[in-house]
Amino acid sequence: MSSTTSGGTRIVRRTPAPPRALSGDICVVGAGIAGMSAAIEAARLGRQVILVDSAPMLGGQSVGAIIATFCGLFSNGTHGFQLTRGIADDILDSLGADPRTLYYRHGPHTVVVYYDEIALARWFETTVQSLGITVLLGATLREVDRAGPRVTTLHCATRYGDVAISATGFVDASGDAALTYLAGFECREPDDARVFGTQMVVLENIDEAHAPTREGLAAAMAEHGEAFGVRRREGLAFIIPGSGVAALNVTHVETPLDPVAASANALEGKSQADRAVCLLKHAFPACFGPARVRAYGLPGIRQTRWIAGTHQLTAQEVIAGTRFDDAIARTAWPIELHDHASGHHWHVFDQDHIHYIPLRSLIPAGADNLVAAGRCIDADLAALSSVRVMGPCIAMGAAAAHALDLAGAGSTHQIDLGALKERIKHNVEGEHWRWKKTT
Repeated sequence: MSSTTSGGTRIVRRTPAPPRALSGDICVVGAGIAGMSAAIEAARLGRQVILVDSAPMLGGQSVGAIIATFCGLFSNGTHGFQLTRGIADDILDSLGADPRTLYYRHGPHTVVVYYDEIALARWFETTVQSLGITVLLGATLREVDRAGPRVTTLHCATRYGDVAISATGFVDASGDAALTYLAGFECREPDDARVFGTQMVVLENIDEAHAPTREGLAAAMAEHGEAFGVRRREGLAFIIPGSGVAALNVTHVETPLDPVAASANALEGKSQADRAVCLLKHAFPACFGPARVRAYGLPGIRQTRWIAGTHQLTAQEVIAGTRFDDAIARTAWPIELHDHASGHHWHVFDQDHIHYIPLRSLIPAGADNLVAAGRCIDADLAALSSVRVMGPCIAMGAAAAHALDLAGAGSTHQIDLGALKERIKHNVEGEHWRWKKTT
């Protein structure tokens, strides 16, 4: 009998296997929307990119948590202009080719784009493959080596063995500032205030003709929340017309950094979602009565730990629309602070308002080759609540890639700021009316 039919070779683990070694120009930790933007932008600059995520898929919360909306991508007003370009253009073009996967909701305050998370996931995957980006999924960051102000090597654990990653520059798009924290740079955590996350749930077989208004849904949550044991007393349903599917944003769950508590709250989030679905079936039987749960998202996290940058963006700067010399992103999204269980603070800006994010809020103090992007940049609670959404996160990822590209083996604190401004001016200047292509 040949060895090919013998049933396999017997092995015994004698000694620990050495870690698999990877090296590149730029390593991005976190494959959410900010990390995807950074990785794709860096690859398009000709850099050798390594993209790492602890989940078994690309897309982070934009896919796994089923956020279902591009927020903060447009200026205020029912038909505002697009504020962020880069991969935002590519995604809108690709998903917009099918009306079942993308829908522009105009108003009442701004343009919000609903999307199908499966279509977005496939766009991420095919784009990464086409650019030759090295992907490491299911990887837990364990330790980080430094040589003074420079990060040198990441040590990751996977179910298939350990991996050591070296690079010239690094992007912390982990959401929890995991890279910055493990590298020993200063970070911040909330004092007494808590920022609640959301357990998204997707319902199929809804009757769109009887869908409640936003005001009606919120009123029902407020009226029946106590009876159904629902913590949050308001919320939203995102429906792409003709899909028969609703993505529900109707829960509040705590998202602690403790691993055991986080795991317990992940289960509690689904229980909250179940109760909310029962409430909506009761309050709106014509719409939700025949519906069934198609999917539960991974726990949606708004804020946990973040970097201590060379500048902390403040709520006062957001409200004033402060234009920084090193601005790298802009948005008009409201202050959306989910700091109490039953609801959230919602501070809407006028139609002409735009606020900006400085590069200094992306660079950890004392770090030469590390740039943060996404929800772990340095901002106070209220300011971060207005810039952690998808639009500005795309711009932050792109800026991180360009800053590291310009820095090379030097420091991001000393890059040619004029050159950076020229590269990313499409994300901080001008009015771009891309929404007209879909109307």
